[in-house]
This record gives sequence, structure tokens and C-alpha cells, in this order.
Amino acid sequence: MTKPPKFAFLKARWHAEIVDQALIGFQERLDESGVDAKLSVFDVPGAFELPLLAQKLAETGEYDAIAAAALVVDGGIYRHDFVAAAVVTGLMDVGLKTGVPILSVSLTPHNFQPTDDHINFFAEHFVKKGREAADSALDIVKLYQDLDTPAA
Repeated sequence: MTKPPKFAFLKARWHAEIVDQALIGFQERLDESGVDAKLSVFDVPGAFELPLLAQKLAETGEYDAIAAAALVVDGGIYRHDFVAAAVVTGLMDVGLKTGVPILSVSLTPHNFQPTDDHINFFAEHFVKKGREAADSALDIVKLYQDLDTPAA
């Protein structure tokens, strides 16, 4: 890479003990890559707030890619699938509008219960998804740089 990439990582605070694991995986993978990436971390109250903050950050032009992490579960009161769809659609719209790659680490499990087994399972899964998001962020930055480099 010609310059160190700069990434933003957004985290919803609902189920923070699980969602925060995505940041751990993301940072671990960046460290392992050997790329001197800069990372800014932002917390938002819930998943629904992710797209607007992603847009505000993308519009600054400071970030090469933005990752957004959330766990949207069925609380029994509202249709969580509508919230999840709105969040992912909103994140995609931000990327299309701004040209900044927006990576979703937003998961919507079918049967989440706040038991130790489920919390541990999803916490481990978020580490994996965070690592995958870091790989994607590095890959997309390299691809964009390659597209901007004239062929020899």
C-alpha cells in the first residue's frame, strides 16, 4: 500500500460485551497484517444509529473504509428483522452515496438468548467476523489504490 490506510470502526452499545469482540478481532488482524493502519473507534447507542454516523464519517474524506458492528436480536416487542434490514440497507446506501467502502459486521441471530452459552458463542463469532472485516478493509483499500494507479 502506498500510504497507511485509515479505518473507522463503529460499535453499537446494545450487547456491548459481544459486539466489542468484533473490534478485538479487527485490531488483531490489522496487527497481524503488518500494515501500518490507523484506526478510530466510535460507539453509538444502538444499531439504528450506525448508518448516520457512518455517513458523517465518510463525508469527512478521512477514512478509507468504515466498519460497523451490531447485534440485533429479537426482544419480543418489535420486529428485529426490520431493524436489521434498515441498518444494513442504510450502511449500503452510505457506501453508494459517498464512495467510501462500508463494511457490515451486523448480525441478526434467529434464536439468541442471554445465556452463557449463547453469549460465549456469539462473542467468539464476533471475533471471527471482526477479523474478516479487517481482511476486507485491507483488500478493498488495495483494490481502490490499484484502480487509481495507471497501468505501466
